[in-house]
Amino acid sequence: MTLTERTEAQARWSAPWWQQGVIYQIYPRSFQDANGDGIGDLKGITQRLDYLSWLGIDAIWLSPIFPSPMLDFGYDISDYSDIDPMFGSLADFDELVSAAHRRGLKVILDFVPNHTSDRHPWFQESRRDRTNIRRAWYVWRDPASDGGPPNNWLSEFGGPAWEYDAATGQYYYHAFLSQQPDLNWRNPALREAMHDVLRFWLKRGVDGFRIDVLHHLVEDAELRNNPPNPSYGPGMRPSSALLPARTVDQPEIQDIIVGLRSVVDEYPERVLIGEIHLPIQRLVTYYGVELNGIHLPFNFNLLNARWTATVLRDLIGTYESALPKGAWPNWVIGNHDISRVATRIGQQGARVAAMLLLTLRGTPTLYYGDELGMCDVPIPPELVQDPFEKNVPGIGVGRDPARTPMRWQAEAEGGFTVGRPWLPVGTGLESTNVETEKKEPASMLSLHRSLLRLRRAHLALSIGSYRSLPTDDDECFVFMRQHERERILVVLNFSDDRKAVPLPSEMSEGRVLFCSTGYCGGMRASRIVELGPAEGQLITNMI
Repeated sequence: MTLTERTEAQARWSAPWWQQGVIYQIYPRSFQDANGDGIGDLKGITQRLDYLSWLGIDAIWLSPIFPSPMLDFGYDISDYSDIDPMFGSLADFDELVSAAHRRGLKVILDFVPNHTSDRHPWFQESRRDRTNIRRAWYVWRDPASDGGPPNNWLSEFGGPAWEYDAATGQYYYHAFLSQQPDLNWRNPALREAMHDVLRFWLKRGVDGFRIDVLHHLVEDAELRNNPPNPSYGPGMRPSSALLPARTVDQPEIQDIIVGLRSVVDEYPERVLIGEIHLPIQRLVTYYGVELNGIHLPFNFNLLNARWTATVLRDLIGTYESALPKGAWPNWVIGNHDISRVATRIGQQGARVAAMLLLTLRGTPTLYYGDELGMCDVPIPPELVQDPFEKNVPGIGVGRDPARTPMRWQAEAEGGFTVGRPWLPVGTGLESTNVETEKKEPASMLSLHRSLLRLRRAHLALSIGSYRSLPTDDDECFVFMRQHERERILVVLNFSDDRKAVPLPSEMSEGRVLFCSTGYCGGMRASRIVELGPAEGQLITNMI
């Protein structure tokens, strides 16, 4: 082994897998149906692990697979320590973890600690009477003086956030559906029970957890009203009428996170990821004092950003500057709660987005099907499944269009199922599917696979530093990734026009490592980088 190879091997060994790797989110209902009932399952995921290995990702994150009435498609859990029969069994899960690990893939579970289903045994006991030992595991309060809800808090899914229980004469709090009562994380017994849930899955080999709505875990102890939102207007979701000053991001959450982290730290090489919808300056506090909090507080800033080079350069710079010393960044370009990236910014824009996501410093999360360029599928009213859309119709909050089945082949139902899929697969199957795109060097799938292979092959891309470089063209974004002696220049054209970007002097003698059109890799870099519309190039040299 040469000195260079030994240095690179040491760097890979010292950096945690979740810093070097790429996470791939699977919505289990929509990935692969193995039993023909039209709903994806664990055996279906296991059948497709070879594809994920071929693609080049490092970890799979599974949206909830626990027993549930499925009123919010698994985010209303009735048993934290089992598998819903719709998806299979614990034995199927164990086989999935084992098969994934044999292929070098990590498995991350969705942990939903903010609320349970109202059918969970804990809540059934809690609502039995006011003296029940589990009563304090949930947020119960007396009515206001007029007999109405204790305060003005609103549900994220529409309507009041309080549900009256006539049997015990109190209201319980629910930040989401009325069938999703919020847990009381101020209760020590509840905390310990949830810690035991984590241990149950960690002992089964799970490599980490994505924590659902982490910033919601604690509410104001005094139940003070939320203030009105002065920016609220027509077309906005009803919950936006109030600012959530008393219902999210409360100070006590930090202590809860330390407790969760201490449990996960009992097991080596595990990761905690937090779903947190907050401004950057608040988001980064979830890394914790001395980095004893969440390893990766999800950074959603790319999801709603205006898709221009200038805006993105500034946003990335702001985020990088706000990170605590030693904190590791992360980036998300799509997930199960938002319109797909190819729908938001178009197919050409999605190609640039892939280049950006997979070359930035930090851990990327890739949403299933985005590597194919899948778009939102229109869902007719009679086929709508999402409770959010049913509760608040007509303003575009429905999430079904981004949760449709994965497209494996050009045949009927895209090879997802031999039955009737739970959501329509949509049109355009002949070109947007794994089988077809594997054969096309310039396809979206080929682009993603090439970028993923480059991340794995070059430490400058996986764990290297980040530095934005100035450019005279506001429609181009240029930045440098560097590790040890290797430098990789990323040049992205966000416009629909051809661009000529001068190569920085420090990259003289560079070579083109990769071109998103697929036709220029290996060439000597010229003094001017010529880019077509929505094209990107990677140029490398050694110091």
